Amino acid sequence: MATILVVDDELGIRALLSEILTDEGHTVELAENAAQARQVREAFRPDLVLLDIWMPDVDGVTLLKEWSSASLLTMPVIMMSGHGTIDTAVEATKYGASAFLEKPITLQKLLRAVDSALVKPGSRVAGAAGAAAAPGGAAGAAARVDGYEAVPGQPGVPHGNAAAALVPSGPLAEQSFDLDRPLREARDAFEKSYFEFHLAKEGGSMTRVAEKTGLERTHLYRKLKQLGVDLTRNKRNGG
Repeated sequence: MATILVVDDELGIRALLSEILTDEGHTVELAENAAQARQVREAFRPDLVLLDIWMPDVDGVTLLKEWSSASLLTMPVIMMSGHGTIDTAVEATKYGASAFLEKPITLQKLLRAVDSALVKPGSRVAGAAGAAAAPGGAAGAAARVDGYEAVPGQPGVPHGNAAAALVPSGPLAEQSFDLDRPLREARDAFEKSYFEFHLAKEGGSMTRVAEKTGLERTHLYRKLKQLGVDLTRNKRNGG
């Protein structure tokens, strides 16, 4: 997994991207402006940077140019913007950006861009994946790293049957509910148990829970927080 720096002046965007990428197994560092981004880049040497274009002090393209001219683009950079234009995207690519994401960023586009950037030749993560590649030697074969299969263009998923051991049994699998209460309270209690069941079953993976329950991932995050589901506990249980 990779160390990813998210640079965006909007707290909500930073928090959401951090949750999603952390859930995918990455280490996430945050910066709200160019000054912080410079410091974090120097301290942590990230494998990938998600960089917002429109920031109040120094804009993202200017920071990208700065890193490029100083030979500091040792990692891929994905540009983000809610007001992007083709010209801006072309300019960013000219100075070394590997991709351009338009806000609001969908889960699928985010994960696809991140996975694509991290598996490009020369990246530290791609090198690690290549060293741990599965036997067979076929072009495009899945690389297994830390128990995950990394397939270009797709988010990693747990390998083996580890998730099966986390399928809940007993009280969690067969919950009884107090029906002598207001409908809203009964519904919330059921939904909380329902999502806790699937989180345990899927080893804490929000990606697979979203697929199983049919919810878009950002909506799933909001729903779990609203219900008071302890996400940290499920992540610990999921390893």
